[in-house]
Amino acid sequence: MSESKRVDGDLLAACRNGDPDAFEELVRRTQRRVFTLAHRLTGDRSEAEDVAQEAYLRVYRSLGGFRQDAAFETWLYRVVTNTAMTYLRHRGRFGELLEIEPAVPQPGPQLADRAVDRDEVRRGLAELSRGLRAVLVLKEMYGLSCREIGEELGITEGAVKVRLHRARKRLRDVIQGGTRHEV
Repeated sequence: MSESKRVDGDLLAACRNGDPDAFEELVRRTQRRVFTLAHRLTGDRSEAEDVAQEAYLRVYRSLGGFRQDAAFETWLYRVVTNTAMTYLRHRGRFGELLEIEPAVPQPGPQLADRAVDRDEVRRGLAELSRGLRAVLVLKEMYGLSCREIGEELGITEGAVKVRLHRARKRLRDVIQGGTRHEV
């Protein structure tokens, strides 16, 4: 992340003091990443815009409670994730996350042995259920720990690990041209 895009303590302090220009700058510096995460979690551009807007409202209201124990961006990603999960649950789209895993033959060549382009990854992510996609995105793209993901999604760390394993396996199958699974 470039220095000009970093959210620093001075900017956060100005936001906490009610400076509207500072909050506008905070949004400007983070909006692309916030929208990208929201879009990856919802899979829909319009829903991602709604989630991003609601997340910024939550950030604005809760900024005074941010303790700076972790990086602001990590806290922000958690707010966006919580907002997206709440949004999807209220629309009945998150559904039951723990489905029975069908028997899947072992994949052929290892995924790491060949180049994978962005379109393949996007296609693979689109094939995953929202629950599996959320766990994979939060772990692989945003670096949250299994414990943190569990806290965000309201599931155990063990359930996160199971879903992460399933998500990786299904993503690998889709990218390698394997069998398509109902998720």
